[in-house]
Amino acid sequence: MENQTYSNDMVIIKPMIVQVHQSGYRLDYILSKLLPQYSRSQIKHWILNKKVVVNNQVSTLPRKKVVYGELIEIKYINNNDICKSEDIVPQNIPLNIIYEDNDILVINKASNMVVHPGIGHYQGTVLNALLYRYPSILKISKQAGIVQRLDKDTTGLMIIAKTVSAYDNLLRSFKLRKVVKEYDAIVYGKFTSNAGVVNQPMRRHFAKRTFMSVHYTGKSAVTYYSVVEEFKAHSRVRINLKTGRTHQIRVHMAYINHPLVGDQKYKGNFSVFDIKKMSDELNNYLLDFNRQALHACTLQLLHPITQVQMKWNAPLPQDILQLIAILKKY
Repeated sequence: MENQTYSNDMVIIKPMIVQVHQSGYRLDYILSKLLPQYSRSQIKHWILNKKVVVNNQVSTLPRKKVVYGELIEIKYINNNDICKSEDIVPQNIPLNIIYEDNDILVINKASNMVVHPGIGHYQGTVLNALLYRYPSILKISKQAGIVQRLDKDTTGLMIIAKTVSAYDNLLRSFKLRKVVKEYDAIVYGKFTSNAGVVNQPMRRHFAKRTFMSVHYTGKSAVTYYSVVEEFKAHSRVRINLKTGRTHQIRVHMAYINHPLVGDQKYKGNFSVFDIKKMSDELNNYLLDFNRQALHACTLQLLHPITQVQMKWNAPLPQDILQLIAILKKY
């Protein structure tokens, strides 16, 4: 049954009543079933941005359990802010392919590139590029074989499935934490020890809905780090993730007072960190460094089909190499 109408550029979704068999399930799950034309991530975006109303009260918790008889309304959805699978267009965007066979693809993702289309980013994504190269890849899943994501401005290694079997097996490997993911990062400050671990649960920020935060009610999140190189007031660290929460490295490093260079979201008061000790050249470079200094450098796993142990490495990108060179000068 059609559950939406259009008025100029607005999408009007008809109110929905929770049925007996839907009672007790998560709000985002039920909406994804009631509105299959929209992705669960898009529905989650609506919830977090206060567009979903349950029994006349705005609900901002995707995991909220719904109850039989409740009225669910979705308000003020702009047609231009909806990205459906049929709207994702193939684009001839170069991908830096590190490895490829019949089942998987490993790329070295560039900075300023979103992985999957979403609100405000419908083109120029990794998925747009994949659709051009592999026109049938959307048949694998709604995620088109993408089993991991990197933030828009994080560079480095990503693995993508090219078959349904590879996709299912890779998802299982990630869930069972059998995939080794290592990152290089440049952070503020110097450490008192050469290695450590941050074991702090994370959840979405209560007030800033696009932020993540450390909170005791969150999901388990574990980050291991070791110091690779020290500078006057900064450090280069190698990071190994046991879990893969959204923004995990960025949040955990900020939590221990070592936010990533260039991280506008989580750097807190470190924008003027030791500014008196910096040369003008370094200070200007840091001010102009417009992304988090984070690079996915190593990926290791069992091949999802052959079960052969595989490992890939991606060298640091030019902007981080230049940052390191300048840090060494002062």
